[in-house]
Amino acid sequence: MRTVLGLSAASLLLLSACQSTPDKPLPIYGGEEIAPGDTVYPRIPDYTLLNQDRQTVTPATFAGKVYVSDFFFATCPDICPVMQTQMLRVYEKYKDDPRVGFISHTIDPSHDSIPVLRDYAQRLGVPTARQWHFVTAPRDTIFHLARIYMAGVQLHPDAPRGVLHSGAFALVDPQRHIRGVYDGTVPDQVDKLLADLPRLLAELPEAPAAAAK
Repeated sequence: MRTVLGLSAASLLLLSACQSTPDKPLPIYGGEEIAPGDTVYPRIPDYTLLNQDRQTVTPATFAGKVYVSDFFFATCPDICPVMQTQMLRVYEKYKDDPRVGFISHTIDPSHDSIPVLRDYAQRLGVPTARQWHFVTAPRDTIFHLARIYMAGVQLHPDAPRGVLHSGAFALVDPQRHIRGVYDGTVPDQVDKLLADLPRLLAELPEAPAAAAK
């Protein structure tokens, strides 16, 4: 079941279509105009999570970086394998670029312990949490973050492990603004993410960094 809280593949495709043309900066999602020409944009709030190496992950983990976020659970039989295959496309291109990070939040923390997350990451070919963090926290914390990252998550008694979720990938800038939302189950959408990522990296201050492959 792929539709959660109204965030169907069609909804995410519509969000992507609203993004800027290649010669303009990527948009900032959300935002409230408090005066003509004066808009306040929402930011990912403070959080404290634990990753697969039992390290604390906070916004400071991604300071000065661009990162991609998603939500999954280790025993998901439906969209998660497709999502992680698509996220691996992005990771493989940028795994040697210190300006880019990845964070995958489990929505099933009662099952997805630190050892489970570590095993899951290693089976994906992610040996350490240096760049891609598989994180856990109390379920209320994760569900709250999912709403902010525009990833639909919902309890459902008939779903595997009792939870449904969308396949949304969020692209986040160093100011904690969401700059893109993509359906991680659709290769064309991930192609769009791969095209948008260097545009966002171009906004970063000049600093020595390994180039993406």
